[in-house]
Amino acid sequence: MTVPQFKEGNHIRLLKGGGEFFPSLIQAIDASVQEVRLETYIFYFDDVGERVCTALERAGLRGVNVYLVMDGIGTPSIPDAWIQRFLDAGVHWHRFSPLGRWGLLMPVGWRRLHRKLCVVDAQLVFCGGINILDDYVDPTYGALESPRFDFAVSVQGPLVIDAHRAMVQFWDRLQITRQLERMQFQGARQTWKDSRLSAHLLPPADPEPGGRSGIRAMLVLRDNLRNRNRIERAYRKAIADARQEVLIASAYFLPGAKLRRSLIHAARRGVRVRLLLQGHYEYFMQYHGARPVFGALLAAGVEIHEYSAGFLHAKVAVVDGRWATVGSSNLDPLSLLLAREANVIVSDVPFAQELRACLVAAMESHGVQLDAQAYAQRPWRQRLLDGVAFGVMRLLLFLAGRRY
Repeated sequence: MTVPQFKEGNHIRLLKGGGEFFPSLIQAIDASVQEVRLETYIFYFDDVGERVCTALERAGLRGVNVYLVMDGIGTPSIPDAWIQRFLDAGVHWHRFSPLGRWGLLMPVGWRRLHRKLCVVDAQLVFCGGINILDDYVDPTYGALESPRFDFAVSVQGPLVIDAHRAMVQFWDRLQITRQLERMQFQGARQTWKDSRLSAHLLPPADPEPGGRSGIRAMLVLRDNLRNRNRIERAYRKAIADARQEVLIASAYFLPGAKLRRSLIHAARRGVRVRLLLQGHYEYFMQYHGARPVFGALLAAGVEIHEYSAGFLHAKVAVVDGRWATVGSSNLDPLSLLLAREANVIVSDVPFAQELRACLVAAMESHGVQLDAQAYAQRPWRQRLLDGVAFGVMRLLLFLAGRRY
């Protein structure tokens, strides 16, 4: 089993929201010469999605190998027009684990592709929490008044090799599970070998504008094979090593017992622990299921701020102003136990301070801090809903064979 290691010499740029992410992504796809690999949970065919699709189409038409994987729940369907356009452009696409006749009644249906990764020419990787979805659009709630609060990073350097390898292996595994005919399977294998070889022949690309070079970073993945606990363990180690401050933003927050203890122990030894969580009611289970764990955290001195300006979708953290992570993994059981996730961990003071400034500004300008006494005296109806949601969540995890 390969343990992820920090790699030196990366050029990393923090991308704040879709306003910075999508122009950079589309520009990179348009500059591609050999290969584009894109994985996402949601691919929503709004204006932003159409622009990304068109960039993928342009790449395919000029001979670039394009591989697109979307989750079967997050992306329930693809318009017929785009199915034909992808076919005409030679874009290879796949919907991961669409729901069968039993839907989510079968635990295997809860294992989702939640990571957001894109590798271009094995030279540049994008990783974060941003789906292919306009910041001002929600598939469930429609138009939003305020943009979604989220982050991604673009990385050039040694870390890209790990991302490229993971995406190639995942695509290859998908071909096996689809049970392609022997000739088709061999073709997919040959495409993989050619793309991997040609990627090494490309000269190093010039660093993207913005960001910083010479940064230590590593890619940490979570799956249901060899990397079951990697992301949670990385969080717990960083929190255990913290001496001054822990800042975490997580859209969905229901940490397991070990991670809760890490946060409580840090707060009790004098570390300032601040959480920026979703303040808007979005989904019953995620909203109410998290609240039963707030009491112990508040009692230990953990500060909980609920984001009020709009929907919070970020999954980031900063520890002691020098360790930071940006990725797709929430601190909840679906991300930490069931989904495929990807986080970039950065050991760099200027990068961590840039991300920290964004989180502090959001807490101070748009955060509503929970009061421990008021929380303890919340109405009985809310307590009942919280308890029901928490109990259902634990039952579902038990049925899935997961302890949390």
